[in-house]
Amino acid sequence: MAAPAGAVPGRPRNDRQGPGSPARERAAGPAGGYPRPTREELAAAAQRTIPDVVAPGLDVLFVGINPGLWSAATGWHFARPGNRFWPALHRGGFTPRLLHPSEQDELPGYGLGISNMVARASARADELTPAGLLEGAEILTAKVARYRPRWVAVVGVTAYRIGFARPKAAFGPQPEPLAGARLWVLPNPSGLNAHFTPETLGAAFGELRAAVTAG
Repeated sequence: MAAPAGAVPGRPRNDRQGPGSPARERAAGPAGGYPRPTREELAAAAQRTIPDVVAPGLDVLFVGINPGLWSAATGWHFARPGNRFWPALHRGGFTPRLLHPSEQDELPGYGLGISNMVARASARADELTPAGLLEGAEILTAKVARYRPRWVAVVGVTAYRIGFARPKAAFGPQPEPLAGARLWVLPNPSGLNAHFTPETLGAAFGELRAAVTAG
């Protein structure tokens, strides 16, 4: 269901949707009570895929580069300790509290979703090839056409530049839409990205939220 006119991101909806996460089948209990993946589980997670968190008519579909091994092992997007996606989402005003990655299926209730440029997991994003990113961009375009989010936010400018053949793209709003959705590029929230602090990363997410709220 499409977002009502004037809906404000960060406020819960009643039409929560989205595929179930494999993490829900791993264990029950509080969000922080899940065991850390073992070294063997992380090694076995390479090349694994995890489901998108998606529903029709979202306000924002956030698009990561590809799942890391922690995400593939747990079934949670941006799951590795030190990844700053979930704090930035909260700092930017998209969620009323800091969500744990295991709570990712709450996102469609706030008009938000998560996908990836490349579906298969790897230990590092720099293991991806340009051909893989170009193919991923085509798949993402078809997905956006199917689910019709209002905005698509790619978290990683280098992956966006390669995948969409926009070598000079900068952070922020992009001049061209993606399958009818408005397009924004955010910094990579990985803890390895030393160019952004938690505060500046949260501010970058906040700029997107202001644009989404403004319509």
